[in-house]
Amino acid sequence: MDTFAIFGAGGFGREVMPLVASTIRGSRLVFIDDRLAGTSVNGFEVISGDEFAGLDGDRFFNIAIAGSQVRETIANRMIAAGAKPFSIYASNTLSLTNNEIGEGAIMCPFSMVTSNAKIGRFFHANLYSYVAHDCVIGDFVTFAPSVHCNGAVVIGDHAYIGTGAVIKQGASDRPIVIGAGAIVGMGAVVTKSVAPNTTVVGNPARVLERGQNG
Repeated sequence: MDTFAIFGAGGFGREVMPLVASTIRGSRLVFIDDRLAGTSVNGFEVISGDEFAGLDGDRFFNIAIAGSQVRETIANRMIAAGAKPFSIYASNTLSLTNNEIGEGAIMCPFSMVTSNAKIGRFFHANLYSYVAHDCVIGDFVTFAPSVHCNGAVVIGDHAYIGTGAVIKQGASDRPIVIGAGAIVGMGAVVTKSVAPNTTVVGNPARVLERGQNG
């Protein structure tokens, strides 16, 4: 029997599993969480990563863990073990036209990608988030709920965009760029590019200096 697994039995994993159960029938559905292995969560068995890696039959996985570096480590380990990523789309997710979305995406209810966007591997788009036209998004990027990513925005690998953040539309020759590893704080309004590995907060978004309380 095929096995479909969600890494992480925390809050986000528990939100995502019903999306999987509503579309995948006749396969074994499990959580993977080493701390909870041998128990069940919301009626689904929890097993360890090592147990999953050693299962017979086809194994498919996704990763409902916010930490992007952890996601990448797990993805690389599971792919090396012969497991295959699968993407998760809520029934009311919209991807309109000419979009490229990489493997292992999680597109939560009411999320949207409009047109001509290119999105990398293991992207998380939480509730009510959208990606507008001509955006380019890297690998292991996380959108918290209700992120508004307007057109002609470039987001580097491992960036985290907080709940309710708004990223202003760029231009085809001058996109707004969110650098790799950058963090955009909750409710921030981004009107200009953000350097890699930088945290910005506020409206308009400004760099959060060390020791600053916001």
